[in-house]
Amino acid sequence: MPAMNNGPTQSLWFAQALLPGGWAAAARVKIEGGRIARIETGVEDTSGDERHGAAIPGLCNVHSHAFQRGMAGLAEVRGPADDDFWTWREVMYRFLDRLTPDQVEAIAAQAYVEMLQQGFTRVGEFHYLHNAPDGRPYDNPAELATRIVAAAAATGIGLTLLPVFYAHADFGGAEPKPGQRRFLNDIGSFAPLLEASRAAIASLPDANQGVAPHSLRAVTPDELRRILEMAPAGPVHIHVAEQVKEVDACLAWSGARPVEWLMDHHEVGRRWCLVHATHLGDGEVAALAASGAVAGLCPITEANLGDGVFRTPDYLGQGGRFGVGTDSNVAIDAAGELKLMEYAQRLTRRSRNVLAMREGGSVGSELFRGAAAGGSRALGVETGGLQIGAAADIVTLDLDHPSLAGRSGDALLDGWIFAAGGGVIDTVWRFGCKVVERGRHRAAGAVASRYRRAIGELLAG
Repeated sequence: MPAMNNGPTQSLWFAQALLPGGWAAAARVKIEGGRIARIETGVEDTSGDERHGAAIPGLCNVHSHAFQRGMAGLAEVRGPADDDFWTWREVMYRFLDRLTPDQVEAIAAQAYVEMLQQGFTRVGEFHYLHNAPDGRPYDNPAELATRIVAAAAATGIGLTLLPVFYAHADFGGAEPKPGQRRFLNDIGSFAPLLEASRAAIASLPDANQGVAPHSLRAVTPDELRRILEMAPAGPVHIHVAEQVKEVDACLAWSGARPVEWLMDHHEVGRRWCLVHATHLGDGEVAALAASGAVAGLCPITEANLGDGVFRTPDYLGQGGRFGVGTDSNVAIDAAGELKLMEYAQRLTRRSRNVLAMREGGSVGSELFRGAAAGGSRALGVETGGLQIGAAADIVTLDLDHPSLAGRSGDALLDGWIFAAGGGVIDTVWRFGCKVVERGRHRAAGAVASRYRRAIGELLAG
């Protein structure tokens, strides 16, 4: 499959378009060099326009482990009586034991096709699979990162690469476990990995790179400080407070809860994304909201793993920012992530329309706009949305879909998220290139064929 190039100059006309200032009718969007060059509203379409129904910005997927798409559905067999995240993790370790670079690339490409078909146009790849199955580094320390880049190039998805530093099994610098050998680096080996990863993304249009200390369990305080010194700019992502056991272990180690410890020891701000942050105390909710950082929420994975429910109303009520991610990729569904954010609150609070935050507000609008803005910040996108200068990452909704019949404006978002799901997405442009048409990615067949071969090889062994 050829790599993506900048799309041609083109003119798109939409019956409705969600712009930063709100919904606009009869909008023409001019695209040049992969970016939005001009927007006109209230205009008639012309013979030079490609006509569509409703346009919304593509979403940023703030948190993905692409290789885990290959094990979706394989961990749904009852384990010990206390089956939980930690037993799931053992299944994951066994799955990745034999993954080859070719298989990593094939699985990532399948995940990225599905993301684009669901309305995600950029992914934050929290990439911690670095080493060969025996734990030794490849000759190119970024061998598997280059496979992620190849998958992004072949599918056209925007990429924010987040190389992960992982050195320990638990707080206080505990020795790593055998199942973690493919993740491991020390400070000396991590620097060339970062450099090689930067070189790998250079060929991708508007790709960028951050850094991801895996978690407070996996890094020591000194290692965390030195990692941040290696990456003085760009996104910083970290798993934090996903599990009660993790919070208890952090308290035992440091006397502080995980987010509390981070806030006390580092200047957590706009370039940070705290992934999950499920179990927060009142002070941590307030501190995270005030920091300008983004909470990276992954409701489908968090439900699948039995993690718990984020304190979304408290956090949003204090001005907190969030993005959504697909994490384990057990189900890749942008609308589903947003819907589950709301439904989790309805179940725990026994109430409805919890996240609309004001009387008369649209839940779908609140969720989509929040995820779009927070996701852009978390992935280091300086100009996002449908505005001049932004990448032409555009998603259209099929107004002929029964769940959108007779609707306009925010009601379209409610219909998509709570009724129609991914089947309502018609066309997707990524950096000005049409990658999805009539709901199907241009390379879906070839990617799926390669994926099936890879999974067949893995499961036959």
